[in-house]
Amino acid sequence: MAHLLHIDSSIQGERSVSRRLSARAAAAWRAAHPDGTVTYRDLGAHPLPHLDAESGAARAVPPEQHTPAQAASWALTQELVGEIKAADTVLLGLPVYNYGAPSSVKAWVDHLIAPGLSVDHETMTGLLGGRDFIVLASRGGGYGEGAPREGWDHAEQWLPHGVSLTGLEPRFVTAELTLAHVNPAMAELIPLADASLATAEKTIDALWAPARV
Repeated sequence: MAHLLHIDSSIQGERSVSRRLSARAAAAWRAAHPDGTVTYRDLGAHPLPHLDAESGAARAVPPEQHTPAQAASWALTQELVGEIKAADTVLLGLPVYNYGAPSSVKAWVDHLIAPGLSVDHETMTGLLGGRDFIVLASRGGGYGEGAPREGWDHAEQWLPHGVSLTGLEPRFVTAELTLAHVNPAMAELIPLADASLATAEKTIDALWAPARV
C-alpha cells in the first residue's frame, strides 16, 4: 500500500505559500492513491529539539551507554527515520527565512544523519534512497540568475547537500516573489509572482496525473 509522509515547516499558518503548495501536492497524491495512507508532521507548529552537546553525542555512543538525554534523542531519530522508511513519497514544505531554511528543517535533517539507521556504518552509503522526495518551496524574493540577490536562496541550495548522506534526492517545485502582494515596494513584480505560483501549481497537478497515450 502506498504511503505518504507530508511535512510542513512554515510558521505563517494560513498565509503560508509553502503550506498551500504542500497541501495541494498531498491532495493530488491522495487522488492518485485512494487506498494510500498518510503521516503528517508539522515542524512549524511542533519543532524538533536541536541537537546539543549531550543529545548530539547519541549518534557516536553505543545505545547501551546512552544517558537518558541521549536515549531520548536517539529514540526521536529512530522515529523520524522510520517515518521516511515507511513512505514511498515524502513531501516537504520549505519556505525561506532570512535567506535560509527554517531552523526546524535543519534540526530535522540533523536528526536524520544517523549511522546505522540512515547511513551504512561500513560503506557510508545512504539507506533512505529509492523514494520520491518532493520539496514544495517558496521564497519571498527572487534569487535567480540576473536578480540583484542572485544566489541568496540558501535553502534550496543547501538541502540536497544536507540530506545527501542519507541517499535522499530532493526535487523542487518552487514559487518565488511571494511577498509581492504584501510588500508595496514589490508591487510591480505581482504579475511575475502570480506566474511563478501558477507554474508551481501546474507542476504539482501533473506529478501523479495519469500518462496520456
